[in-house]
Amino acid sequence: MKWVVSLSAPEASDVARFGAKAATLAALGHAGLPTPGGYCLDADAYRQQLAYLGLEEAARGVFAAQDRPQARRHALEIKLALMEKPLAPQVLQVLNGIFLNVDKPCVVRSSALVEDRAESSFAGQFQSYLGIESAEDFITAVRACWSALWSTRVLRYMGTNKSDPACTAMAVLIQPLVAARAAGGALSRTAGDEMVINATAGLGGAVAQGEVVPERYVLDRSGKLKESESGRKYHAVGCSHNRGKLLKTILGRCLDDEEVSELGRLILKTEELMQRPVEIEWALDDCGIKLLQARALHVAAAPVPDEIWLKHPRLSGHPGGVGWGTGRARVVSCECELERVAPGDVLVTTVAGPALSEVLAHVAGVVAELGGSTSHLASLARERGVPMVLGVLEATRRIPDGSMVAVDGVAGVVRWMR
Repeated sequence: MKWVVSLSAPEASDVARFGAKAATLAALGHAGLPTPGGYCLDADAYRQQLAYLGLEEAARGVFAAQDRPQARRHALEIKLALMEKPLAPQVLQVLNGIFLNVDKPCVVRSSALVEDRAESSFAGQFQSYLGIESAEDFITAVRACWSALWSTRVLRYMGTNKSDPACTAMAVLIQPLVAARAAGGALSRTAGDEMVINATAGLGGAVAQGEVVPERYVLDRSGKLKESESGRKYHAVGCSHNRGKLLKTILGRCLDDEEVSELGRLILKTEELMQRPVEIEWALDDCGIKLLQARALHVAAAPVPDEIWLKHPRLSGHPGGVGWGTGRARVVSCECELERVAPGDVLVTTVAGPALSEVLAHVAGVVAELGGSTSHLASLARERGVPMVLGVLEATRRIPDGSMVAVDGVAGVVRWMR
């Protein structure tokens, strides 16, 4: 079990072995903050499996290949081998040992050595698997986390961040599942020197993936609640590609004042421990709040808008947190339309999920009807300095395709010229 360490052990905070996600969770637990606990699997287990299958040369060939088809073949070879070929006996023994000891149902989460760094978060780019109860599913989930390091989306992200997957490795978190009655994310600091909490009922995946408009709570730096907004959920009727209708449901409040206050205290303690503004993910079960993740938060000063825009119609939503940008609106209802989005355009869409991360490299801004300030795509946009406003009601219907649009990613305001 040389590759397995409990998150409560001092060595679990070793970033070089377990990645920043696992190491930060371990540090939070060591400081007395509530986490689900669990185990972390050393990145050396991944390296051992890669060597056992003889994949090191293919790994080096992905970014060294002179043509894209060859690079794709190398990446596909690695993904398929990690998912389907036999495990090294030593690795298999270790995985079986972990599964015997972890509480079930459990969660398997990526903790790549390149993940959750200040300069590159990889938010939403890797994989997490919830509610695992069988040994077979557990081993498949670990394989899938390893394999995710070679997915097309991750390789594109690495290319923009000058990272080489052959020079890094994948550690894995194995934790008990939090039976959440509410979950979400939070930002410890905004341009207005406030804290923001996003929440939704049940598991927090819908918030991270930008699939709902979460509840939003704004607190001052003392933890006092300043304002709150209800969440919204939409139900598609008809094909979204053909502009089918969306039926709106107002979600009931899932946090009381005491729980919001407790989250505020945990946010400030996390920020103090990490010595910088932070973004966290959390879950609330019958035993209280658990911190699931913490990473560096990019904070920018509020921009000064051009006064000419103040005369034009506006919509408001949840601010992504950085920047001011202008460009032609490109209203997109389906991912198959992304090829219409040209450099300098403002993408206007319904769901702003991590799959849209590739367009962040060239758009002037993003506006989405769903999502909140703590979604994975919002994290990636802050990292790149791209202004984004989420949870904008009827954005795809009210903003004309091709119109000039201004996006204020700090105030959470979108304006367009008639």
